Amino acid sequence: MEKFIMGVDGGNSKTDYFLFTNKGAFIDYYRGPTCSHEQFRDGYEGARRAMKDGVSRLLDRRALKPEDIAAAVFGLAGVDTPNQKENIEKIVAEMGFSRFKVVNDSFLGIKANTEKGYGVCSINGTGTSCGAIDKRGNYLQVGGIGWIVGDDAGGGYIARLAVRSVYLAAYRMGKATSLTDIVMGKLGVSDKYYLMEAISEAVTKRKMDYTDLTLAVFTEAEKGDAVAQEILRSVGVSCAQAVSGAILNMDFDPPVEVVLAGSVWVKGASPIMIKAFEDEIAKNVQKEFRVLFLEVPPATGAVIWALELANGAFPDFEKRKQIIKTVSEYLEAEL
Repeated sequence: MEKFIMGVDGGNSKTDYFLFTNKGAFIDYYRGPTCSHEQFRDGYEGARRAMKDGVSRLLDRRALKPEDIAAAVFGLAGVDTPNQKENIEKIVAEMGFSRFKVVNDSFLGIKANTEKGYGVCSINGTGTSCGAIDKRGNYLQVGGIGWIVGDDAGGGYIARLAVRSVYLAAYRMGKATSLTDIVMGKLGVSDKYYLMEAISEAVTKRKMDYTDLTLAVFTEAEKGDAVAQEILRSVGVSCAQAVSGAILNMDFDPPVEVVLAGSVWVKGASPIMIKAFEDEIAKNVQKEFRVLFLEVPPATGAVIWALELANGAFPDFEKRKQIIKTVSEYLEAEL
């Protein structure tokens, strides 16, 4: 008898819902808005509405209900703590799903991009987090909630360091940097006397262009600016410390597969940042490891994991390859 599985990848701006059979055959796809509770004024109630709507839109077209789904995996932004996970699990169960997993979206890259279905994923995008799944099926998240737990990476962090470095160079004995003209230009000031006021206004009114500033750090680092290079080096070290902690706290056989995901890793692809990352892991962890860039959509990880959950085994290479191809084609059509 044919069974169905669902894979869901929910970010802070959109959610992708995929329906497959437990044999790995594609059935349907729907893209909806975010379902992250952190993006709604009413929190989990907003998440409930969005998830219920997205699931219904996908399943109704096939005359299916959540009770008909053999296994589902929800990889969602904002599922960082046990309490958050429990609240979302309650929503999923109330919809009618019986066999499912709710995880942070950082885990999806592991299922999508590793040979055995376990390893570590370092996310370095707008923000940062680290997810790990070991050979026993245990999973662990390191960071993901901000600076207070050492999340010193991500595009927003890089941009803030750029601004900070310019101010330090102006008034606190910091190193001179080519970022100064760029940052002051973005802030609309020509005299450093007005720099602190401009920074304060940009922060409080949320007028800071983090994307452009992040790109500027990569550009200036490539040109040889020592301050920009040190920013990228520090980000690589921070991400590596999270990965090292995950490896040391879990059960891995070498080589440990380490997946790099997120725009700062994948699009930035800075040799300086990557070398600092690899050197820091090698210093901390006495195990062979292999670094891989996530070059497939994280949503494939949700589908592959749901397939594993339904069938009791990690899908073989050919099946994973076909799922990756199908999911990628549908998501590329959305661009």
